[in-house]
Amino acid sequence: MNNSIRVHFLGAAGTVTGSKYLVETEKKKIMIDCGLFQGVKKIRQLNWEYLPVNANEIDCILLTHGHMDHTGFLPRLVDMGFKKSIYGTAPTLEIAEIILRDSAKIQEEDAERANQQKFTKHHPAKALYTVADVEKTIPHFKAVEIDKIIELGDGISARFTYVGHILGATCIELFVNGKTLVFSGDIGREEDFIMFPPQAPALADVLFIESTYGDRLHQAENIEEHLQKTVNDTITAGGTLIIPSFAVERTQLLMYLLWKLKEKKLIPEVMMVMDSPMGGNVLKVFQHHLKWQKLSAEECREMCNCFTYTEDFKESLNIIHNPAPKIIIAGAGMLTGGRVLSYLQHYICNPSTTVLMAGYMAEGTRGRQLLRGASEIKLFGKYYEVKAHIDEIRGLSGHADQKGLIDWMSNIKNTPQKVFIIHGEAQAADVLRTKIESTYGWNCEIPALWDIVEV
Repeated sequence: MNNSIRVHFLGAAGTVTGSKYLVETEKKKIMIDCGLFQGVKKIRQLNWEYLPVNANEIDCILLTHGHMDHTGFLPRLVDMGFKKSIYGTAPTLEIAEIILRDSAKIQEEDAERANQQKFTKHHPAKALYTVADVEKTIPHFKAVEIDKIIELGDGISARFTYVGHILGATCIELFVNGKTLVFSGDIGREEDFIMFPPQAPALADVLFIESTYGDRLHQAENIEEHLQKTVNDTITAGGTLIIPSFAVERTQLLMYLLWKLKEKKLIPEVMMVMDSPMGGNVLKVFQHHLKWQKLSAEECREMCNCFTYTEDFKESLNIIHNPAPKIIIAGAGMLTGGRVLSYLQHYICNPSTTVLMAGYMAEGTRGRQLLRGASEIKLFGKYYEVKAHIDEIRGLSGHADQKGLIDWMSNIKNTPQKVFIIHGEAQAADVLRTKIESTYGWNCEIPALWDIVEV
């Protein structure tokens, strides 16, 4: 009998986004994550291409968590012919459903706007996938319980283990042909305001480790003091504070921090807006799955009561044109789309505005451009001069830093036959490779996109 295992690196290899790994045995093809490529145009264009595998031959998909770069390609894969089950924890599947629906709606709206205003090179511009495509994807979802082994057939099984990062996020252990393949997913931090510390498996014959922050340590800054000063400086100047934010976990964390500052009377009584329909839906998931995070039901209620929420874009426009100082949390986190772009369109030219970055900004995104000091930014086909103050809080990341990754791996008691370093830009991956080899002496490899290896 052929016991070979082949792994296809279909995303997040040599880059952070687009996580997709196909594990192929003689009888089964199992995909771990199915994410969207994000960032520079060359990478984003990969989303329009067919994968170099037959979607209808994939037996199942296992999701580490609900973020777009781990789930956003699912409707495309279903459209390509995938017909089987998609497994993840209940919060992961609920978050993925919210993200996919929102993503499809935004893509449809962006395509319609591009066609109406004729700022597209494509005639006509099309959405990568539609809301209808998402509705065909959701019925494939099947929830799994954490820490329990699920049988996938032909002697293959899997287990999902808590890793913090966001609500529902897990590491996945895949037991196949006598080997344990461990996919770390995105590993959270040991100390987090909302999430519990990440857990690691005891054994890994083959380890696939993320490296988003593999080349750095998180800065030791007082996050509350930084946020307090930024709010007070902006409001005192009569300005508006705009915080682009990921709808999942980051938005809820920012709401928590601002609520605490307001509760302690450390910031003034101004309107605080959470303008992200997706973020609002994710808040409901937080309230449904309290065991996954530290906030109590009462804390969730009090936090939510401090904010104004928008139902539609008309309400967003009313807030945008309200000249009063205010605090806005709006999607999307890397400024790749979403409501935040409309706020920037109105406020980026105003010197009293502060745009506060609160998360990782991938190469090629508007967020990265602003952090690098861009003097102008393109929004909806038009360039706007950047006069706003650009600020950044670096301590809010939901990812473990290099030390956190190394510490997480210390729980693995055996010596892996191979460690594949994934989900990181080139420098981050290579620095982590060196650190792992010097710390543990493990055999590491940095795969490239489309590589196929036998393990």
